[in-house]
Amino acid sequence: MAVETFRLSLGPLLFNWPVDTFRDFYFRIADEADIDIVYLGEVVCAKRRPFHLVHYEEIIHRLRSAGKQVILSGLQLVMDGKDMASVEETLTLADEYLIEANDMSTVSLLKDRPHALGPSINIYNPETLAHFEHGGATRTSLNAELPKSTLAALATAAKGDLEVQVFGRAPLAISARCFHARANHLTKSGCRYVCENDPDGLTLDTLDGQAFLAINGLQTLSYKYISLLDELPVLMQMGIRDFRLSPHTGNMAQVANIFRARAAGWISGEKACGLLDELLPDVQFSNGFFHGQPGHTQRGAIE
Repeated sequence: MAVETFRLSLGPLLFNWPVDTFRDFYFRIADEADIDIVYLGEVVCAKRRPFHLVHYEEIIHRLRSAGKQVILSGLQLVMDGKDMASVEETLTLADEYLIEANDMSTVSLLKDRPHALGPSINIYNPETLAHFEHGGATRTSLNAELPKSTLAALATAAKGDLEVQVFGRAPLAISARCFHARANHLTKSGCRYVCENDPDGLTLDTLDGQAFLAINGLQTLSYKYISLLDELPVLMQMGIRDFRLSPHTGNMAQVANIFRARAAGWISGEKACGLLDELLPDVQFSNGFFHGQPGHTQRGAIE
């Protein structure tokens, strides 16, 4: 049996789920999912945070009781005093939890203290990675758009842990404007939290009707879900052994099981991809970024 020298993580929930759904999801992750690390925190829109915050304490207790490390994630876009106040509130817990910085204001506040970097902190070369590690970053989740050659160079240079998103829609951009509100003829300040109606994001079509992107409040995501099941052995050969699953509706515990089985070498890439297709029959997958191709494309098995 292969020795497990990797870790699976569950990234922060990007979508606005009803409060009870949010709580029950993390309870199930704690009780059923074979995941090592769970990121918890609102990264997209600070307006959502107060609704979910009331359950953080019991969620964290449940996750930690199940043996999972909890990392607290900060906002990706800090625009005003209220946003900064939420970041500063999260940072008060930095002595007890590792904090994931998702924008440069948070990075500056964490300077010289151990912290994690989220994928919205763009790192494209070893020199930039070294700069952030020198400032205290011990864990870096890399941008989903990086090709294999860049990942290999970063893995060679890294002193801390490197993490790659291997499942879920890729976060591509964030804006001060709320696309969800605009699509529903509402203003950002009077959005009525309509993003809750699209628990995996709202599909955006091209003019000829082809599904292209997904919008999630202020955020733009890929339409297709990244899946790097075939590529896990290559990533491990590079020295990257932290793999991030981005939360979506569906059975994330079973998704984690498939990725663990593949990373551990218990099943082939072909078998793993088949199981994932069966589990999520309505989802389209892509791995183009990894192979230096357009991100929406899907390259076949590399075994």
